[in-house]
Amino acid sequence: MANHKSALKRNRQSQERRARNRANKSEVKTAIRRVTDAIGQKSVDGAQEALKAAIPVIDRAAVKGAMHKNSASRKVSRLTKHVNALAQGA
Repeated sequence: MANHKSALKRNRQSQERRARNRANKSEVKTAIRRVTDAIGQKSVDGAQEALKAAIPVIDRAAVKGAMHKNSASRKVSRLTKHVNALAQGA
């Protein structure tokens, strides 16, 4: 454990940031899981609604720095591709 005042503050700040980032990442994972569950159930409307809800959550995590912007873009792209394929097949 750090002893200097500045190191103690740095430790507190990183713990707060870690908690915030973990919450954001968890929210992203939940949103993605909702979309994939709807795709697995072959529910076109459910998948499209879940995707509409998931995209802002993913983008928000990227803006806040919890994930890289390219990673967020890749996740949105892949989810959209799967939902569109499901809609085409239906």
